[in-house]
Amino acid sequence: MSVVLLATVLLSVVIGLSLGLLGGGGSILTVPILTYVAGLDAKEAIAASLFVVGVTSAVSVVDHARKGRVKWRTGLIFGAAGMAGAFGGGLLGGHIPGTILMIAFALMMVATSIAMIRGRKNKTKTATTHDGELPIVKVIVEGLIVGLVTGLVGAGGGFLVVPALALLGGLSMPIAVGTSLVVIAMKSFAGLAGYLTTVTLDWGLVAAVTAAAVLGSLIGSRLAGRIPEAALRKGFGIFVLVMGVFVLVQELPTLWGTALAVTAGVLAVAAAACWFFLPRCPLRTPLNRRTAEAH
Repeated sequence: MSVVLLATVLLSVVIGLSLGLLGGGGSILTVPILTYVAGLDAKEAIAASLFVVGVTSAVSVVDHARKGRVKWRTGLIFGAAGMAGAFGGGLLGGHIPGTILMIAFALMMVATSIAMIRGRKNKTKTATTHDGELPIVKVIVEGLIVGLVTGLVGAGGGFLVVPALALLGGLSMPIAVGTSLVVIAMKSFAGLAGYLTTVTLDWGLVAAVTAAAVLGSLIGSRLAGRIPEAALRKGFGIFVLVMGVFVLVQELPTLWGTALAVTAGVLAVAAAACWFFLPRCPLRTPLNRRTAEAH
């Protein structure tokens, strides 16, 4: 058990790193770690991830705020709407079979990873970095939707919140990352409240994982801005894709899981060949193509 706990704690540092660097991704790592390494039930892992991600985000946002990378009004509006959705998702998730929750979680991981690898289509549409023209109704609607996902499958929603903040509020990526942590913390605690009506946690394990994740978040927030954004997101996106396929293979029936693993392997080889050997590979981001055309 000590070896398992040590492995869980060490891997939890990566959870904090992703939150500190990217403003999201913590729950995408936390749920598989708690499920497949620590051996928790799916619902317990999801509920625990909400606590871990909530506390880690709250701690990490302090450093971002000190550096002026948090828009509090935007974050609080989005977060308040997300809390309502997250609480409802947490209540609903407590009555859904764990296997279904994990499959839904894995599918979201795959979709998220593809979006990360592809990158954003346009970085110049929203050049302003203030939130004065923020469309409140849209933010509330998106907050409710993202919050529902947060509470249902234990995902903090950072990779949904960050693009929404950049698109709707016109925030730069560093500010969107810092602001997203406010939203994630609020929604995670609301989702946890919903889950605790049906789930009991091992608070000793949760505390150890949280402490390690907080340490990682402090390191990540200090590294934010020093690592090229495109390289960081693509590398993390590939990792999330691998994790998503792994979860699907574990949760699906043996025949389907094997078929998926083989298919994923073939596609990975084909993607690598396209990326490295074809100059016009469609996997390259639109931004890269426009940059090449501009020169």
